[in-house]
Amino acid sequence: MDATVSTGTEDSVWGGGNKPLGASYGKMMMWFFIMSDALTFSGFLVAYGFSRFKFIELWPIADEVFTHVPFFHGNYPMYYVAFMTFILIMSSVTMVLAVDAGHKMKQKSVILYMFLTIIGGAIFVGSQAWEWATFIKGDFGALETNSGRILQFVDAETGERAALADFAKTLPEERVKHEPSEGIWFQGEGYKTSYSLNEVVEGFKATPNILIRTEQLTEEGEKTLLDRKQSLTKILEANQVVEGANLVHNEYGHRLFADFFFFITGFHGFHVFSGVVINIIIFFNVILGTYQRRGHYEMVEKVGLYWHFVDLVWVFVFTFFYLV
Repeated sequence: MDATVSTGTEDSVWGGGNKPLGASYGKMMMWFFIMSDALTFSGFLVAYGFSRFKFIELWPIADEVFTHVPFFHGNYPMYYVAFMTFILIMSSVTMVLAVDAGHKMKQKSVILYMFLTIIGGAIFVGSQAWEWATFIKGDFGALETNSGRILQFVDAETGERAALADFAKTLPEERVKHEPSEGIWFQGEGYKTSYSLNEVVEGFKATPNILIRTEQLTEEGEKTLLDRKQSLTKILEANQVVEGANLVHNEYGHRLFADFFFFITGFHGFHVFSGVVINIIIFFNVILGTYQRRGHYEMVEKVGLYWHFVDLVWVFVFTFFYLV
């Protein structure tokens, strides 16, 4: 018995006439990409969460790391990161307006909102590059012990972090040049610092108002501050000077914090940069009237899906990496 059922619409089904879920082929492929990319970002964030809770007592406090604002000196915890987040979210708003204008076939409005979206994305990428440079350079400097623990310095009179330049002694017999831009390669691993370990130790011993705090967190969630006697004992465990952060050393605390910072924000930043480039290409096509002649602005809608996804991912990154 022939169980084959004929619907009479075979040409329509297999000839490309139907749109699954009311979406075109291009939009469906964009959704497939978004789903696969969401799994990648989820893996990064899950790994970050696992590592953070495994080393919860040694994890840097974000408010003490991201305290910088361009062209301003001072301690502004999370201000600039919040500004970056606001800019990226507003770029999502302008992208929505661009898509809506495309549905209404308003070319000039699409041009305006696409332009604003590109500007917002460019500001975010530039800000992220600046944040990377600041994080890599560092502010204060610290010492690393044989066990990999980080020792930071605090001014006992003010309670604020003390930079190596505030107390480290320059020992002429150990160096010829002292400028940070021409620093000597003191570490055996080729890690470039402005001061040698001996210079930091001798300067610390000669400055009684400087104390050491370890990355170990107290029950109140603050780093452990040692008294002067404990500090003088603890500094003997140090084996190298650390300034800034990279994939091996991190003056702010546990090295995994820096590793995840570079991988997660770098991966996201690459997505934003790619989105800006794609938006620029589509922006010029809108100006040339390519989509107006086609009778639809579906390309704007497709890149809009990508842009909203990138913005949504940043909301999770901002929440879990910077705020929690």
